[in-house]
Amino acid sequence: MMENVGIVFTKKDTAELVEMPMPDPKAGEVLIRLVRSTISSGTERANLTGVPDNATGIYRVCPDDQVTWPRRGGYSSSGVVEAVGKGVASLKPGDRVAVSWSMHQRFICMDESLVYRLPDSVSFEEGALTHISTFPMGAVRKCRLEIGESSLVMGQGVLGQLAVMLLKAAGSVPVIAADPVPEKRERALALGADFAFGPMEPGFAEKVKSVADTGRRVQNGRTADSGAKVVVEVTGNGAALDTALDAIAPFGRLALLGCTRDSDFRINYYRKVHGRGVSLVGAHTDARPDGESSQGWWTTRDDALAFLKLLAGGRISLVGFVDEIHSPDDCGEVYLRLAKGGAFPVVQFDWEK
Repeated sequence: MMENVGIVFTKKDTAELVEMPMPDPKAGEVLIRLVRSTISSGTERANLTGVPDNATGIYRVCPDDQVTWPRRGGYSSSGVVEAVGKGVASLKPGDRVAVSWSMHQRFICMDESLVYRLPDSVSFEEGALTHISTFPMGAVRKCRLEIGESSLVMGQGVLGQLAVMLLKAAGSVPVIAADPVPEKRERALALGADFAFGPMEPGFAEKVKSVADTGRRVQNGRTADSGAKVVVEVTGNGAALDTALDAIAPFGRLALLGCTRDSDFRINYYRKVHGRGVSLVGAHTDARPDGESSQGWWTTRDDALAFLKLLAGGRISLVGFVDEIHSPDDCGEVYLRLAKGGAFPVVQFDWEK
């Protein structure tokens, strides 16, 4: 059997591939040999660069300025079942699987509930995006999108790109993407967005409104306010949230999917939220029920299985979605680029290299 190794953030801006003990599955657990794992650039950049612990773990209670090492990443992956612990009935050795809440590590034990058998038509590359795809899927559900409603996605990193595809699959028309980087806007259009605008360009909100509601009504002698009915805010930037609120429709719903860790920003909530009946929905992926799904609030497992059905049924295609594939041996260079900031591609590690 191959040795077990994993990627560890050993200090600020530093990732190393280190030896790990070989895990042994306990009752209810599954031993998995990873094939692919996906970098979640926002979360992993925060951990890699030493953002204080309270800002990287939503439920952690520790001093605001505390930074601890080592840290880990890689919660969305795929692989092959090597062995199962006592009581595991849904999986067997040899099964191809996607995994939630894993780590960048060649061999790993996971609870059976966090492991999902891959349909035959879904590749390891696509499967390794399953867990991260549940984040925007949960945000879309919490906004209670109706077929034919307009939508706006603020930010076109990996989560924003997936949100565009999910909104289109869910029946949103039009789907509008926003990103300051022209190449990101072009990619959004290629993935199915109907329009793509730069959020810092003059007249952004009016551009969104002009395409979001083609049937703008006249009420009391003036044109009624319009805008996107559903907004998924993925940047985690306070200024982007403020801009999104300028472009949302009255009674619109806005999902706070991006982790806005810096609270040092101001919004006129009375004018932009309160007076217009706008709903702000916390869409952190931990804000989910543990065991049973209900309307708008699905468990991680149910969303993961739904996403795999969308892939297998051809409703969504992730062929060519991953920009770069690296050997885990390259982790130092890959994470150094991530630490420097700026736009970062969709990257996976291939654990068979």
